[in-house]
Amino acid sequence: MANDPILHLLGLARKAGRLEIGEEPVGAACRARHAKVMLIASDAAPNTRRRAAHFGEAGNVLWLEVPYTKAQLGFTLGRGSCAMLALTDPGFAASLTGKLAAMDPDRYGPAAQQLQVKAERALQRQKEQRQHEKNRKTGKPWVVPPDHGKAAPSKAGGAKAPRSGQRKPGRGPNAKPVPAPAARPTLGRKKLTGAVKKKPT
Repeated sequence: MANDPILHLLGLARKAGRLEIGEEPVGAACRARHAKVMLIASDAAPNTRRRAAHFGEAGNVLWLEVPYTKAQLGFTLGRGSCAMLALTDPGFAASLTGKLAAMDPDRYGPAAQQLQVKAERALQRQKEQRQHEKNRKTGKPWVVPPDHGKAAPSKAGGAKAPRSGQRKPGRGPNAKPVPAPAARPTLGRKKLTGAVKKKPT
């Protein structure tokens, strides 16, 4: 079992911090939607299986029974025993289920295909995010993909006629100079003339 590729992959996931071990950490990862697949030991107790089903339903997580005992999983992960664990990385989850499907295609094949699709989607999102951050750092504007939406249909009659007042006079190649507007006469205040009648006291 020392050279088992599945157990070796679980050890790598633990070192990378992509593995939750034990019922409480696995349940928390499932509720937070971080778990990608749950693994149950072959000799796990019925209560553990019921809790795994509950966690999987709560977090919409696939759970599988692996052909390893609690002691074998625990020895690989540096524990006395391990009945339940969860992978939180889509790449690790797809790789592990792919290795399980190679051992038993009928039992693990559908799960491997499902997780492979999820891993490819996650990888595509990561690539787009990295490209977006790179464009922001270099000041490159965001480019609309070619298949992003459809072009608006053009109106019949060709190009739009310019709106009135849109073009300034005297700016075209054949434009005539426009005379300056005549100055408005200034209106001064008129002086009031005449005697002011006083009211009789």
